[in-house]
Amino acid sequence: MTESLAGLGPALTRLRAGVPLVHNITNYVVMNNTANALLALGASPAMVHAPDEVEDFVRLSSALVVNLGTLSQPWVEAMKLAAEAAQAAEVPWVLDPVGVGATPFRTRVAAELLECRPAVVRGNASEILALVGATTDGPKGVDATAAVEDATVAAQAWARAAETVVVISGATDVITDGTRTVKLGDGDPMMTRVTGMGCTATALVGAFLAIEADPFRAAAYGMAVLGLAGRRAAGRAPGPGSLQGALLDALYALDPADLLPSVVA
Repeated sequence: MTESLAGLGPALTRLRAGVPLVHNITNYVVMNNTANALLALGASPAMVHAPDEVEDFVRLSSALVVNLGTLSQPWVEAMKLAAEAAQAAEVPWVLDPVGVGATPFRTRVAAELLECRPAVVRGNASEILALVGATTDGPKGVDATAAVEDATVAAQAWARAAETVVVISGATDVITDGTRTVKLGDGDPMMTRVTGMGCTATALVGAFLAIEADPFRAAAYGMAVLGLAGRRAAGRAPGPGSLQGALLDALYALDPADLLPSVVA
C-alpha cells in the first residue's frame, strides 16, 4: 500500500500552509509534548478541556483529538460533549483510548465515546484488543502486553465493521480501515523511553485529519512523520532526555520533497 503514502509530501505542504487548529483534550502528562510537536510540524494546537467551552471550541477547529490518559469525571464530561459536537459539525476526530481494558471505568468511557464515530482510533496492541473485545487481558497500566501482530486481524475486522480507521502503534505501526492496510517500520526503540510518544502520534494524526479528507491517508501520514522524525532524532540523541528536543527539531526540519517512510511488506 505504498500508494497510501504517495501524497505525504504535498499533504505536509498543505498542512504548513493552512496551519490548522487542532483541539486537544489530552492528559496532564503530555500536554506540553504534544502541543510542541504540533507546532513543530506546522499545526496550531489548543488544549481546551472545560465542559463550558469545548462544544464552541470544536466548531472553531479543523480536527479534535481526545486522549483518555488522565481521566476524571469533569474531563469525561468534556470529552463526550466535544465528541458529540464534532460529530454534529462534521469535524473529524481521533480517539486515543489510553489504558482501555485496565479498569472498567476507562473501558466504559471509551465505549461511550466510540458512539460518536471517531474517524481514527489509535492505540497500542493491548488497547486495541481490549477496545474491540478480542481479549479480556488489558494493558499493564498504559503499556502494551500484546504484540502488534496479535491485534492486526481483529483490528482489520473491527475497522471494517465500525467504518473507522484503526492504528496500532508498535515497533511496526499498522494502519487499517479493514480494506486497506499499511505497515510502517520507522521510529527507534529509544522512543519507548520517552513518555507520551503514542499521544504525540495521535496528535499528529489529528493534524493531518484537519487537511486530508481520507482518514486512512491522514492516519498513515501522521504515523509516517512521527516515525521518520523519531528515527532521525534518535540518530543524533545520546539518550531519552535529548531525544525529546531532537524530535521537535526533526519534525520542524521535515522536507516535503524528501519524505521516504519505511513501508513494511
